[in-house]
Amino acid sequence: MFLVDMNFVDMSRITPELTDLHRAHLLGEYNNNNLMFGGRKEPRTGGIIISSHKDIGDLKAVLEADPFIQSGAVEYCITEFTPVMASQPFESLLGGG
Repeated sequence: MFLVDMNFVDMSRITPELTDLHRAHLLGEYNNNNLMFGGRKEPRTGGIIISSHKDIGDLKAVLEADPFIQSGAVEYCITEFTPVMASQPFESLLGGG
């Protein structure tokens, strides 16, 4: 699994239209179950995405094609992690180790 930490670097470029393009771009990845959760940070300085992509290269390709990234408004950092503990509703996400 991967945690994607997105940070706004040029808030003046974050428009409702760009946000709609960003969400539309990611929708297919959610529909394919490659992205699990996503949302904005509070305060609104960026967003967080939890990815179940099997390959970091595939995830990077999705992110690099994201209108937020392409506009120069957002930068991201990826952290790979293996979940080892979860509450009961999310136990199926554990990798067994």
